[in-house]
Amino acid sequence: MFSLRGLMVASITLGFGLAAQSVPAKHAPESLVEMSSQMRALSQQVAPSVVQVLVSGYGLVDSESGHPVSLLGREKSIGSGVIVDPEGYIVTNAHVIEGAVTIRVVVAGASRPDEEADDPDNLRTVDAKIIGVDRDSDLAVLKIEGTGLHTLQFMNSDRLRQGDLVLAIGAPMGLRNSVSFGIVSSPDRSVGDDNRRVYIQTDASINPGNSGGALVTMDGLLAGLNTFIVSQSGGNEGLGFAIPANAIRDVYRQLRKQGRVSRGEIGIYVQDITFVMAKGLSLARDHGVIVADILPDGPAEHAGLKRRDIILALDGQRIASAGQLENHIYRRPAGDKLELQVLRGQGELIEIIPVVRERQDKSNLLGHLVHPEKNLIARLGILCIEIDKELAALIPELRREYGLIVAGKTAGGQSQFIDLQAGDIIDAVNNSPVALLDTLRSTLSHMQPGDPVVLQIERDGRFQYLAFELDR
Repeated sequence: MFSLRGLMVASITLGFGLAAQSVPAKHAPESLVEMSSQMRALSQQVAPSVVQVLVSGYGLVDSESGHPVSLLGREKSIGSGVIVDPEGYIVTNAHVIEGAVTIRVVVAGASRPDEEADDPDNLRTVDAKIIGVDRDSDLAVLKIEGTGLHTLQFMNSDRLRQGDLVLAIGAPMGLRNSVSFGIVSSPDRSVGDDNRRVYIQTDASINPGNSGGALVTMDGLLAGLNTFIVSQSGGNEGLGFAIPANAIRDVYRQLRKQGRVSRGEIGIYVQDITFVMAKGLSLARDHGVIVADILPDGPAEHAGLKRRDIILALDGQRIASAGQLENHIYRRPAGDKLELQVLRGQGELIEIIPVVRERQDKSNLLGHLVHPEKNLIARLGILCIEIDKELAALIPELRREYGLIVAGKTAGGQSQFIDLQAGDIIDAVNNSPVALLDTLRSTLSHMQPGDPVVLQIERDGRFQYLAFELDR
């Protein structure tokens, strides 16, 4: 017969039984607690050196009418940057500030002596100016006013190894001072023939807005600058890529010192070896880097390098990809000697010692032709050269054989906030053709502050417009 009293007794007995069998909660292992504490300390140490970059400028916007012609409109974007000098020098990605008219930086730290310097909530927003931009490496250097700012020191990124622990710090989706944790998936990853740069690959969470932020080692050193992700969804999927610190340091020093970047070359074109390539060419190995072309009368030809040579090492360091080799050569100054270990034929090991020369490009050529007093367009803060028949012959891809080639930017002036690059050709201002320096100066002299200026330029064989308002 069912008894309520029996049920109550059974319930009490069962309750005591369960209590007796329960396992008391254990404290987390001391090693994990210590790791958490150290990670927290590291984040607090390095986070004030990473800033949020606020950019306002012009970009292409979709036409609401559905017309196929794109329109220029104002747009705002957010990225990140890293302070690398206590006097206010910041490195970031070139694409973060592309098209910028104004750049402002959100900095953590004291603005007055009586404030707490390390308070992460003590924020201030300051104006930044562009010191230099190098689109080949997707790097830019900014400058803000300040002293004694928190900085990150560059590490030797050649020592980075797969599996190293790293922090990614930046402003993903505009969320300032966000920290994520991961490992180095690959310290020298090439991402395709169209992009010959070498990146650090990491699974630390990186999202839009992280660009220009820091990838930091457990020693608190700058390992790289977070630059892009590979994603099918548009968000983090564990495939993030950062520019290595050694490449950043080299570009930063050159941009700060001379406003442009010089790169080395030895006159070769190299490719990654594939299985099919190795089989078809009867190569001695099915991986590595093969010399596909050698420029006549170049350093490589003079040193004895030949097509189909396989490059195994540079200065004793193993070479795994064409991008890795090119990036190492780019960083070497003219006059340096390289020691290349080469596999020739079916197994002959030889050493080739070419001498590096400066890579010639349009911007380097223009730098030698310009005279600051003669070529200055003061109102825009740019240096221009008039195209004549002799100069046009050196640049055969020109669409028009007239115009003004931008040779560089001055330290001040509105050009700091205009997306003009060395090598751009100014063809017209507000529909008026310009072929002479005096014509451009005269046109600008009749304009008032706030007047719209639209430059028609030729860049890489393509015409486009740059629109902005004159600031003075």
